[in-house]
Amino acid sequence: MLGTFTVRDHLLEELELSVRTSSSLIAQIKQSEWDFRPQDNMRSLIELVHHLVAIPASDLAILQEKTEHEVAEVENGAAGITSTDELIQRFQTNLETFKQYILSLSEEELLNKSSKAYYLEHGMVQIKWLIEVVTHTFHHRSQLYNYLKQNGHDLNFFMLYM
Repeated sequence: MLGTFTVRDHLLEELELSVRTSSSLIAQIKQSEWDFRPQDNMRSLIELVHHLVAIPASDLAILQEKTEHEVAEVENGAAGITSTDELIQRFQTNLETFKQYILSLSEEELLNKSSKAYYLEHGMVQIKWLIEVVTHTFHHRSQLYNYLKQNGHDLNFFMLYM
């Protein structure tokens, strides 16, 4: 049991790192930059940040087998928010809600409870959902870093691990 919860805790620490460092990137965004879009077929900066901030909540809704409509409502929960402080607060709240769910699971549930997303044919166990949320968040943190670099921000690699 100790090993399972140790791995869970390490994954949650990584998720916290991703949220903390993503938040430091979000804090650097100026209101005039929200419409920045690297290419026509990519999200704008505001769309990317809205998606990133929603990940802990929207992925939680997915792993709790909410409907596509319910997940979309969660995903769009930050629509219209352009205050970086409000977005960071929303991100932190979403993280805490996700963590509470994961920490509430027994070892048996974490390793064996399967839930199926509306878009999948087969379910996944909760520990795999946790891994998915961590990698999903890091993926979009990387996008955000690149967007800001392309938009002229003076960023360095080390800030992603502080």
